[in-house]
Amino acid sequence: MSGNVMKIFSGNANYSMAQEIAKHLEMTVSDADVRKFSDGEIFVEIKENVRGTDSFIIQPTCTPVNDHLMELVIMADALRRASARRITAVLPYYGYARQDRKVAPRVPISAKVVAEMLMVVGVRRVLCMDLHAGQIQGFFNIPVDHLYAAPILIKHIRESFENFILVSPDAGGVERTRAFAKRLNCGLAIIDKRRDRPNHSEAMHVIGDVRNKVAILLDDMVDTAGTLCNGAETLLKNGAKEVHACCTHPVLSGPAIERLTASSIKSLVVTNTIPLREEARRCEKIIVLSVSALLAEAIHRIHNEDSVSSLFV
Repeated sequence: MSGNVMKIFSGNANYSMAQEIAKHLEMTVSDADVRKFSDGEIFVEIKENVRGTDSFIIQPTCTPVNDHLMELVIMADALRRASARRITAVLPYYGYARQDRKVAPRVPISAKVVAEMLMVVGVRRVLCMDLHAGQIQGFFNIPVDHLYAAPILIKHIRESFENFILVSPDAGGVERTRAFAKRLNCGLAIIDKRRDRPNHSEAMHVIGDVRNKVAILLDDMVDTAGTLCNGAETLLKNGAKEVHACCTHPVLSGPAIERLTASSIKSLVVTNTIPLREEARRCEKIIVLSVSALLAEAIHRIHNEDSVSSLFV
């Protein structure tokens, strides 16, 4: 089989995204059996010849994170043992990304552990989107292409809102928000947030003038939605006309949907890097944008050994 043949594979995490990507590439998702035994062990069988192929596994490691991570790892091992020429892990969402450094004594750096696992089983390139921390790229000793959903989100913001200001929900997101604000030629505000325990936050005050403006909270992910909902209340108290939110990864765990429904946030724009659970799909405030075309273009360029750098904006 020619080494120029490309194959697209998918685990169970987001098969619909894999189908969208394959459609953009004028292909179909390759045949693989990914299932569980009765005791919970994961089984993978590649159902077609992959010898000498350029294989891409599309698998966000979202909830249930450990199951989807193991599917990815075992599928990569199966492809390596079947003599695939190169295996690229396409991670629209990188699970464990928030554990990227030691924040206390005797704790792991789990994002690094995930990187080591992928390299050990034969992954030779990684394609990911909006990492929680850019330095995670350095955890790999193989090429990493880090894409951003910014072009898709910026287009939506430009077409949907007027007289708006972008707001970073915490100090850590200022660089991201500044980059968006520069391209949209709009103002920037920051919420001073104090967090006393994981998945819990308290917004304190706003740095910047949001009076009589449409405030758009910008973050890389929304998990329990506490940060966004508290931020929205703070912005309204500081004179914002209305509040919307834009996030790349809709983790939406725990009480997130209940909080969003009850909050003063008018809309939450997310991408399809993570499939929405049923409760989230029923939430009228959530708008989903697709990044499949962007990922498909990156896959096409990687396969053809073309530059991917023009997509890093």
